[in-house]
Amino acid sequence: MKLDKLFQSLLLTSAIALLLGTPAKGEKVGEDVRETNKNIPQLSEIELPATSAIMLVQTPTNSPAQGDIIQVTGVQAKPTDKGVEIILQTTGGEQLQITNHSADNNFIADIPNAQLRLPSGEVFTFRSEKPITGITEITVTNLDAKTVRVTVTGEAGLPTVELFDSDEGLIFGFIPAATATQPQPEQPTTETPPETPSAEADEPIELVVTGEQDGYRVPNTSTVTRTDTPLRDIPQSIQIIPQEVLRDQRANITSALLNAPSVRNSAPTNFDALRLRVRGFVSTPTLNGFKESNVRVSNVGSELTGIERIEILQGPNSILFGASSPGGTVNFVTKQPLRDPFYFIEATVGSFNFYRGEVDLSGPLNESKKILYRLNASYRDQEFFTDFSRTTNLVIAPVVSFELGENTNLTIEGTYKTIDQDRYNLGLPAVGTIFPNPNGDIPRTRMTNEGKVGVTAARIEYRLEHKFSENWSLSNAFRYGNLVYDGDGINLGTRLLPDNRTLLRAFEDFDSQYSDYRLMTNIVGRFSTGSIKHQLLFGIDLGRLENSDNFTSRTGAPIDLFNPIYGQPPGAITSRGDTNTLTDELGILVQDQVTIADNLKLLLSGRFDTFTQTNRDFLSDTKTSQSGNAFSPRVGIVYQPIPPISLYANYSRSFEPAIGRAFDGSEFEPTRGTQYEVGVKADLNDSLSTTLAFYDITQSNVLTDDPDNIGFSIQTGEQRSQGIELSVAGEILPGWNIFASYAYNDARVTKDNSIPVGNRVLQTTPHAASLWTTYEIQQGDLQGLGFGLGLFYVGDRTGDTGNTFEVPSYLTTDAAIFYKRNGFRAALNIKNLFDVDYFENAFNRLRVSYGAPFTVQGTISFEF
Repeated sequence: MKLDKLFQSLLLTSAIALLLGTPAKGEKVGEDVRETNKNIPQLSEIELPATSAIMLVQTPTNSPAQGDIIQVTGVQAKPTDKGVEIILQTTGGEQLQITNHSADNNFIADIPNAQLRLPSGEVFTFRSEKPITGITEITVTNLDAKTVRVTVTGEAGLPTVELFDSDEGLIFGFIPAATATQPQPEQPTTETPPETPSAEADEPIELVVTGEQDGYRVPNTSTVTRTDTPLRDIPQSIQIIPQEVLRDQRANITSALLNAPSVRNSAPTNFDALRLRVRGFVSTPTLNGFKESNVRVSNVGSELTGIERIEILQGPNSILFGASSPGGTVNFVTKQPLRDPFYFIEATVGSFNFYRGEVDLSGPLNESKKILYRLNASYRDQEFFTDFSRTTNLVIAPVVSFELGENTNLTIEGTYKTIDQDRYNLGLPAVGTIFPNPNGDIPRTRMTNEGKVGVTAARIEYRLEHKFSENWSLSNAFRYGNLVYDGDGINLGTRLLPDNRTLLRAFEDFDSQYSDYRLMTNIVGRFSTGSIKHQLLFGIDLGRLENSDNFTSRTGAPIDLFNPIYGQPPGAITSRGDTNTLTDELGILVQDQVTIADNLKLLLSGRFDTFTQTNRDFLSDTKTSQSGNAFSPRVGIVYQPIPPISLYANYSRSFEPAIGRAFDGSEFEPTRGTQYEVGVKADLNDSLSTTLAFYDITQSNVLTDDPDNIGFSIQTGEQRSQGIELSVAGEILPGWNIFASYAYNDARVTKDNSIPVGNRVLQTTPHAASLWTTYEIQQGDLQGLGFGLGLFYVGDRTGDTGNTFEVPSYLTTDAAIFYKRNGFRAALNIKNLFDVDYFENAFNRLRVSYGAPFTVQGTISFEF
């Protein structure tokens, strides 16, 4: 039923008067208005078939072209004298078409060619539980990429609905069934509308709006400040790799981090753990804001099962994590339960006998939706391009959340992971790979390691959040992680003989166990001092890490790189070890986010840390202890000359313990990192943003050889890292996404007694860049068909600390083609499309690792 312009005008003017009980602008108060109100049809009075539609048009000149997606930029709930209004806000008075699907107590309306999207570009859902008596729940969500669904559930029956348009957008007026059946009194003309038991005119309604990221641009994160703060208000360079990029690329951890050029994972293909450098400095990752004392505790291998996104926090972050790298931190964020049922199943097959299956299940466990769950699980069985190598990996990651009260939530999550690896890659000599070898090139499939590794890791974590009031809240989180790491017969090259084909090796068996305890408590409060607003954070962190290492080293059997004979017995024992290390940490932090004006924000924070480490050697029956402390400040400022532009600057410091003693017996002080950073963040449009950063980091108190006492160290070393970072992420046009970055990094030794001053830091490169872009057809017979293209460039890298050789630069190309429709998705991903022969990394002249050749993976998934 299409409303003409005159009827629409009457409907709009009169319905507002009826709902609000006050005359609309431009109308006289009197009988004429009341008479008009009596003639307004309600949806309950209109006979509509199951898929009928009503077209509301504000002004024909603002009507979008057929098929265009209208952005609903906000949803508001307002109580009225008889019920509640739901306003779907649009930006230009665009057309909205309503399709009715009401049944039983549920009013259900679909709005095609529309999408819920904040002005920042983030897709969201809206929910209000029991906003008034007689209404159980109101939800507004994206049914699919181009349809918004409004659902209102009545307690006693189907709510009566009044529908009209306005300058704000489309308005639904809901009256509970019990109220709707009563005779409606004629509205007084000059008096306040009578009160009803259903709602008061100023009654607050509790609203729940949840971000549901559906794009390459992520506008918010809580990790950097431990508060929910938009990225544009944080004086720090931050890059977030969202779930959509990880899915489109079929990424594992190693390939995902190629999207962040300031991050280098120096671990080779099929290695069992990460070896990260950020802005040139070695870095240990974090998980949900918890420091990972040992990377394998929760991020076994390269799996991303249960991971929602990856956050790159550039620069020193000791204010958040205590002891940490001055270059930056890679934080992994896990998936959380969803309120609505969600079921996902996926299967992938690929080159080198790659087989993987994954499930992702979520939803409520009770009718009130106060208990939610999520279960992620995967199993992977794959071989690699290197000889005899094979990995199996099982991951189970459950999460359950409880709404304990109106202001209290508890989330419990865990992870169980196992990994079994046969002959993981430890690299090949530089002679025969990077450099010529008289015997020819060493095949990139060659494997020098004959050992096996088995890892079992478990983690359990809880997060308790409570709001004392609108302005004050408390959060408490605890995590326990346990890991058992067992290596059997690991062979590592120690020397290449003059014949350039015989590699001497060391043989090692080891057994390591880690237990990690972390407790984090935060109190956040908002208050004002005059016109200046404050968001104050007080936090306490406790940590305990216990690790035990037992190993036996032997002389390994030599191997011929061009005619290997495997299975030769090892030689005599060269060393043994049986140690235990216990580290206790305490950190106290205070932070104030100050809003001086709407466009001027200041971040002030400081943290004090103290640690004690006790080492026991059971073979020598000795025990040593060392303690230390450090203060880490951070100061940042953000100025926004216009809303889309944020200019920022920060000063921050970090520390890392330096365990050991000098020749005179004195304990080493922690190494210190100091950074100065300036940058600009810009929203190019509602869904596309960019960040440009300039930084200068100095790491001091670095251990170096004591020139006067051989075998001892002193803390006179220093390293400096300077660079530029540029990143762009988001949607250029509907269906066309981009995720691109460039990093220039000059990391050099500035003071040292053994490494020449001026040398580049090991494994760093001056230039690195990435570009990943996808396009998905938005309409027509080919709607849902998409294409992806990726370019990843890594410049020359230093191959050893002495800078005696370089690992050559490379450029690889990835491609993807995918199709999705109604929850079904099929994809074909190609990595190293042109089969470029390149080197991933080098640890030294005996450990250079080839990159993977042309690889294809096909994936089929169902979401319902």
